[in-house]
Amino acid sequence: MAQRSTIHRINLEIADTDRQVYESVQMSIARADSETPQRMVARLLAFCLYWDPDLTFTGGVGAGDEPDLWIREPDGRVKTWIEVGLPDPKRLVKAARHCERVILLAYGRRIPEWQRDHLPALKEAKVEMAVLEHSFQERLVAGLDRTVNWQLTISGGTVYLTDGRIQHEGTITTF
Repeated sequence: MAQRSTIHRINLEIADTDRQVYESVQMSIARADSETPQRMVARLLAFCLYWDPDLTFTGGVGAGDEPDLWIREPDGRVKTWIEVGLPDPKRLVKAARHCERVILLAYGRRIPEWQRDHLPALKEAKVEMAVLEHSFQERLVAGLDRTVNWQLTISGGTVYLTDGRIQHEGTITTF
């Protein structure tokens, strides 16, 4: 039986003062029934934090050997590989051997143990890691709807996000 997806209409206003990026983006993304709202919010935040005109979502949780987001060269090679969650670190190290840039946006309650066990190998492989503040993510999940209207300002590792009703503030810690 095929998995069903929930389609979300996304309207983003991104103001990243750290990178001098100012963009308005409208798109639709699918969230498979097997994908948690926390994961979808993390994917969407990764899209905002690392926005680039060529950044695209991949096939998602069912895509197997693809990251959550990527930037591909015209010849098909992957230039930037972005994953969310706490994936197998061997997968990230392998990607780092083949891609110019590998980024992990980590979230979840097991981050401290995961970092202790895997951060040294990721640093050696030059994998960039950012940690999403758990309470910030949960506040965004609580307000998640089929239509997402986010206005984000990113400055000094802090994300100020208005979802149309409430202003949220969260930190992104990088390693």
